Amino acid sequence: MGGQDADQVNSLAEWSNWEPLANAIVLAPRLPGVYMARQGLTGPVIYVGMAGERAGRDGRRAPQGLRGRLAVYASGKGAVSGLGEAAFDRALADPAWIKLQLAQMNEHGPQRAKAWARAALEWAEIYIRWATVMDRLAARELERQTLATFDDQELWNRAR
Repeated sequence: MGGQDADQVNSLAEWSNWEPLANAIVLAPRLPGVYMARQGLTGPVIYVGMAGERAGRDGRRAPQGLRGRLAVYASGKGAVSGLGEAAFDRALADPAWIKLQLAQMNEHGPQRAKAWARAALEWAEIYIRWATVMDRLAARELERQTLATFDDQELWNRAR
């Protein structure tokens, strides 16, 4: 993020520190909010997403918020949505990553799609920061505002 972009984003909310995805899953709160992703500790922002309460479809589970959304990606279950899909698509376009996956398959046998999706996130070296809000509606608005600060930057978000 350039200086002006960083100032604009930082003025929108109180953001956490950048954390590797594995740490973010443990540290992110079970509250609604917005998260940004970048490749590597100092890479550019590549994705902006949001999480609502995420209490499950039946409403019986406790709200999972940001932590739940990030955990879905890290589990490999998010291979066809959001950041998980974006990372998987880019890994699949990298011949070196494909060769590595094929070599591992030849050595250890086939793996499930979830394992490939997790490997894609590892390949992408994702770092996350987040900001919490009161509810899903506020998360959508903060996501919209945050995305607007990156209007001139190419992001992995599909719906832009």
